[in-house]
Amino acid sequence: MKLWHHLCATTIIAGAGALAVPVMAQDAAPAPAAAQSGAADNYGGDIIVTANKRSESVQEVPLAVSVVAPGKLQTAGVSGFQDLYKVAPSLRINPAQQPQSANISLRGVGTYAFGIGVEPSVAVLIDEVPLAFQARAFTDLPDVERLEVLRGPQSTLYGKAASAGLINLITRGPTDKLEMRVNGKVTSDDEVASSFSVSGPLTDTLGFIVSGSYSWWDGNVRNITLNKDVNSRQASSFRGKLKWEPSSDVAITLAANYNDGETHSGMPFINLASGALYRGRAGYTADVALPGITVGPDNQQVVDNVDSGTNYHGYGGYLRGEFGIGDMTLTSITSYDRFKLHDFVDQDQTVAPIDGNNIERGTFNSEMVTQEVRLQSPAEDKFRYTVGVYFADTSFNRPFYRGPDFSLAQWFATAKQRQIAGFVQADWELVQGLTLTGGARLQNEKVSYTFNDIYNGNGYWSGNASDTADTYKASARYEFTPDISMFGTFATGYKGQTYDLSTGFNATRAAAGAIKPETSKDWELGLRSQFLDRAVTLNVTLFNTTYKNLQAQQIETVGDTQYFRLTNVGGLRTRGIETEIFLRPAQDLTLSAAGTYLDAKYTSFEGAACYVGQTAAQGCTGGSVKSQDLTGERLTSPTWNLQASADFTPALTDSLRGVAQVSWQYQSATHANDPATQMDAFHIVNLGIGVRAEDKAWEVVAFVNNVFDQQYYATIINRASFFGNSAAANAILPRDFRRYGGVRFNLNF
Repeated sequence: MKLWHHLCATTIIAGAGALAVPVMAQDAAPAPAAAQSGAADNYGGDIIVTANKRSESVQEVPLAVSVVAPGKLQTAGVSGFQDLYKVAPSLRINPAQQPQSANISLRGVGTYAFGIGVEPSVAVLIDEVPLAFQARAFTDLPDVERLEVLRGPQSTLYGKAASAGLINLITRGPTDKLEMRVNGKVTSDDEVASSFSVSGPLTDTLGFIVSGSYSWWDGNVRNITLNKDVNSRQASSFRGKLKWEPSSDVAITLAANYNDGETHSGMPFINLASGALYRGRAGYTADVALPGITVGPDNQQVVDNVDSGTNYHGYGGYLRGEFGIGDMTLTSITSYDRFKLHDFVDQDQTVAPIDGNNIERGTFNSEMVTQEVRLQSPAEDKFRYTVGVYFADTSFNRPFYRGPDFSLAQWFATAKQRQIAGFVQADWELVQGLTLTGGARLQNEKVSYTFNDIYNGNGYWSGNASDTADTYKASARYEFTPDISMFGTFATGYKGQTYDLSTGFNATRAAAGAIKPETSKDWELGLRSQFLDRAVTLNVTLFNTTYKNLQAQQIETVGDTQYFRLTNVGGLRTRGIETEIFLRPAQDLTLSAAGTYLDAKYTSFEGAACYVGQTAAQGCTGGSVKSQDLTGERLTSPTWNLQASADFTPALTDSLRGVAQVSWQYQSATHANDPATQMDAFHIVNLGIGVRAEDKAWEVVAFVNNVFDQQYYATIINRASFFGNSAAANAILPRDFRRYGGVRFNLNF
C-alpha cells in the first residue's frame, strides 16, 4: 500500500506538468527536446560553461572544470546531490546521519563542521546564486541543464566560500517553442521518482518554465525496534522562471523555488568487540544494548528506540537583469533564500535499559540576501574584462537539546555574516594564440554571534570580528592549434573567520575569539586537446595546492563523552593529476573515462585530537586533554578515483533506436588515521538497456545498479566511546549498498 501511495503521488506530479500546458499549445509547432540520456548532450562539440561568469567553450577556459549533463547523471545512477561524486572523480561527498553534518570536498579538501555560520570550503551555487547553508544542497537536485564542477580555489570571482572549489548547478531556462518533459523512475527496492518541466513563450517577449519533482525511497536499513525502514527520504520541489526580453538589449529573469521533505536515518553497527559492554556497565552486553542485531559488515538493521532524521522546507528566488550598454553588458542578480531544518537523533543508538534513551533535538534556521552587479566587455574582444561588486547578508540561529541521560546540553545560538566585495578579471590576447588572464578581489567581512548556554545556568556570550582580505589569480594560455592548448594558472583562496558555536562553547572559547580565516595557494598546469574533428577529447590537469589555517572539526573525548570542536589545522598540501577522456568512434557510440590521482597530506598539524581508544604507543600523548601529531599524515581521502562509461544507441528501425549504457566507478582504499574508520577499495558497475524514439521524443530504459552487489560504506564512525572504549563502529550505507534494478522513462514533447 505504501508503494501504491507514492506511485499515485508521482502520477499527480507528472499530471501537474500536463495540466500546466497552456491552451495556446494547440497552436504551437511541436519541437522535440534533446533527450536527457542521449550521448550528444553529454559530450561532443563545444560544451559551454560560465566558470568565468561569461559563456565560453570549456576547452578555452584556463581552469580545471568538469561538465556533466543530465544523461550522464542517469547513467551513473545519481539519484540525488549526495551521489554527484559518481560523475566527478575529484569530488567527494561524505554523507552524515544528518545532512547538515555532511562534507563536500574537492581534491581532498572540504569542511566537516555542523556549527552554524561555518562556511564550506566548497561553495554550492544554483544559477550563480550561492546557498547559505550547505545542507540545502542535499535536499534538492533541480531541473538541471548542466553541472559545472570547478576544482581548486575560486575565491577571486566567487568569494570566500570557494577556497577549495565550487559546484555550480545550472537549471533550464524558458524555450522559444513550447516544450514539455516528463521523467519517471521505479526501482525494485521501493524507490519512486518523477519530475516534469513545461517551458515556452507566453508572448513574443515573455517566456516561462515551470518544473516540479517528487521522490520517495523506503531506505535500505531496518529499524527492528520501531518496525520500519530507515535510511530513507522523501522530497518534493517546485521551480519557476519568467524571462522578459522586450528588446535585444534587455533580458530580465524572475525565478522562484520551494522544496520540502524528510529523511529517516539509521546507522548499522558493522563492528563490535566480543564481550564489549555498553558504556562499560556490567551486564550490558551486545544482547542487551543491541538485541536482535547480528553485528557484521553486512548488517542492515538498527534498534533505535526513537526516530532519527530530519524534516525541512525552504523557499527563495532571484531577479536577474542583463542590459546592453553600448557594446558592454551589465548584469544584476538579487537573491533571497530562507531554509529551516529540524533534526532529531537517537544519540545512543541502543535500547539499553539505562542510558539507552538519550536523544538530540534541534533546528537550523538560515536566511540570506545577496546582490551582485557586474559589467562585462564583449567576449570577442582581444582585451575583455569583468568588473563587479558583491554583497551578502546571512543570518543563522539554532536551538539545541541533548539528554536526558548523559552528555546533557541545551543552548541557543545565533550567527550573522556580512560581506562586501569588489572584483575584476581581464583577459588579454597579447599575440596570436597567447592569452593572459589576471584577476583580483578585495572583500570585507563582519561576523558576529550570541550563545546562550541554557543548561549551564544561562551562561551568555557574544562577540564580533571583522577582516579585510584580498585574493588574486593569474594565468597564461597558449593555443597551439584551434583544438590544442595549454595553460598555467596561479590562484589564491580565502574562507572567512567564524565562531565554533556548538556544544561545549564556554568562556574559554569565547575568550579565544574567532577561528582564523582559511587561505590557499594553487598552481595548475593543464592540457586541453581535441582530435579527429573533435571526436576525441583529452584533458589533463596537474595541480599543487597548499592551505594555511585550514578550518577543521575535531572530535575531543572527555571521559565517555565526545565533543566536536572547530579548530585551525596548521598546514595542508594536496597535489595530483586529473585526466578526462571523451571518445566518439561512431555517431551512435560515446565512450568516456576520467580519473584522479591524489596525494594529500598535513604539512603541520600538532595538537590533533586522538581517536577513541588511541594509546600512547599509537601516538596519543598529553595530560587531561590528550592529542597527537598528524604532521606528515595523509588526509582521509582515496588516492585513486576512476570512472568510465559507454553509451551506445544503434538504429533498430527508421523510427527507433536501442539504448545500451554501462558505467564503472573505482575508488581505492580510503586512508584513515583512525583504524576503526578505514574503508576498503571498491568498484561499482551499472548497466542499462532500453529503446528510444529516433527523434528523442521518448525513451524507456531498464537498469541494474551495483551489478556485482559490492558492499561498501559511505562513512564509518568510531563508536568505541559507547562501549567503554572497546572496538565499535557503525556506518552510513550508500544508496547502492545492495544491487537493485528498475525502469526509468523520459518523455519530451
